[in-house]
This record gives sequence, structure tokens and C-alpha cells, in this order.
Amino acid sequence: MNLAWYDVVGLLGTLLILIAYFLLQARRLSGNGVAYPVLNLFGAAGVLVSLLGTFNLSVFLLETAWILVSAYGIWTSMRQRRIDGESHQSGGGK
Repeated sequence: MNLAWYDVVGLLGTLLILIAYFLLQARRLSGNGVAYPVLNLFGAAGVLVSLLGTFNLSVFLLETAWILVSAYGIWTSMRQRRIDGESHQSGGGK
């Protein structure tokens, strides 16, 4: 079996998504943290790269949505960290 470079990138992307999901289920990763959506974002991007070989519209739409949702998760997690840091520095508001 001959794999092109984009196939290898796609397989690595798939592995990243599966590893992230396994770590979430094993409670080794938080769904509210940054690591989970980052792994998913890079995984989905890898799968998108694999479409350079053979385009598939449904996979393209799924992985694009996966990237957008992951980016939103990263943004909300980072925003929450900033808010938590600001409230911690100001004495917690209690």
C-alpha cells in the first residue's frame, strides 16, 4: 500500500481526534480545558488535508464544522481562564 503525504497527515489527524476522545472518556483530559479542542482542531485539519487526494463534500463539511467548534472551545476556555485570573487577582469578589 502506497500512501501519499496527505494520506499520512489525514491518518495522524484521525489519530489525534481518537486520542483526544479516548483521553476525555478516560477522564485524563477535561472537555472544558484547552487541550481537548486543540487536539480536535489539529486532528480535523489533518483530515481536511487528506481531502487533497480525493475530495469528499460530506467529510469537508464535517471537518470544517469540527474546526469551527474546536476554535470556539479554545476561545471560550481561554476567555474563562482570563476571567478566572482577573477575579483571582482582585480577591475573588467574595
